Amino acid sequence: MSAFASLTTVTRIAGPALPGISFAARLPAAICPIATLLMLTELDSIGTAGIAAGMLWTGQAVGGPFLGRLADRRGHRPVILAASLANATAVALFVVSALTAMPLVAQAALAAVAGLTVPQIGPLSRTRWIVLTEPRNTDNPSRARELTRRALSFDTTVDELSFMAGPALAGVTVVLIHPAAGLVLAGLVMAVFGTLFALHPTAPEGTPARASAPVRLLHPALLALFAMALLQGMIWGSANAGTSALSAHLGDTGRAGLVWGAMAVTSALTGLAITMRPPAAELTLQLRLAIVAQTLLLLPLLLVDSFLGATAAIAAIGFAVAPHLIAVFTLAEQVAPLERMGEAMTLLGSGLIVGQGVAALAAGQLAQHHGHPSAFLLTCASGAVAVLVAVTLVRPGLIGPHRAAHAPKAKPPKVAAD
Repeated sequence: MSAFASLTTVTRIAGPALPGISFAARLPAAICPIATLLMLTELDSIGTAGIAAGMLWTGQAVGGPFLGRLADRRGHRPVILAASLANATAVALFVVSALTAMPLVAQAALAAVAGLTVPQIGPLSRTRWIVLTEPRNTDNPSRARELTRRALSFDTTVDELSFMAGPALAGVTVVLIHPAAGLVLAGLVMAVFGTLFALHPTAPEGTPARASAPVRLLHPALLALFAMALLQGMIWGSANAGTSALSAHLGDTGRAGLVWGAMAVTSALTGLAITMRPPAAELTLQLRLAIVAQTLLLLPLLLVDSFLGATAAIAAIGFAVAPHLIAVFTLAEQVAPLERMGEAMTLLGSGLIVGQGVAALAAGQLAQHHGHPSAFLLTCASGAVAVLVAVTLVRPGLIGPHRAAHAPKAKPPKVAAD
């Protein structure tokens, strides 16, 4: 199968409309954090902006696994539809609270609600691809496994593109229209495309708890992958804080977003290449090689002192990010029970978010008192710990098929022509 034929095969599985809908529905999650910071920095203060953005991230990290579990039990359609409309409403109320200068506690609470109701489009999109390519639904399990790997690679690429486009849209709308325009755009996009994603024919039905015996989710294999996601988030959060501190040191804070976007570009290109032609390496080996490569590529950050150097270093790191994330999520597909797949994927997504938040806070303090190199030192340390976890815990003996033998055969969704 040629590279482009492989890509066409993946996009044909769910129909041509789903990737576009999925991409648009993910944009609000990428827009909201930076749009919150920009809006409240302009309308109030950077302190208020930081608190609200922190509450938004915290809400998303806490609410993710809960929504994933609901989607597994009740089905994607009702859960994502309700969450999308609730999220659009919460974002609108949050904007009103900022425009009317409500007390900080009210703004922070509404930001938290906006985070709690994020419908987890990315993790649940991965769940859809897994259900559609599930080996039990075909007479050719090996081909299904290859399709799953390609599909998750493709979905990671869509994720990277959304997190490249989201901050750019937030910045442009805030600069050209109004400080609240980014969040207004996010709410509108969520209401429209979140609904379309929820109602798409690929939405899996739920598996009520009473329909099957309890299935364990948190076993060592998934916890090891959660640790890898957490550390990847810490790499991102500390590197982002270091990039912002460097930009401030160089006198142009606005350039930080452009510098950081270089990683999304290279990561998306690598993810697309893996979709077309997956590496021959076994997945645990791919994960180990990717995190070792990423950690080595982090080291030049300790030496950068210009926008050009920072952009080149950040772009280089992106080449190792996609292979790492693809391996993490594909291995999670192998170890998590199918009827709890949404919960497993949202758990890993929460790991990424928590890691980013914790590291961004710590690196910001380090950069404030000791300069941007100290933030990048935390980035490198996070990479080193990730290598240690990968070497000691991510090995074929631990990361292998862990699905319960009694798991029911998945019922593939009916896919209508788009």
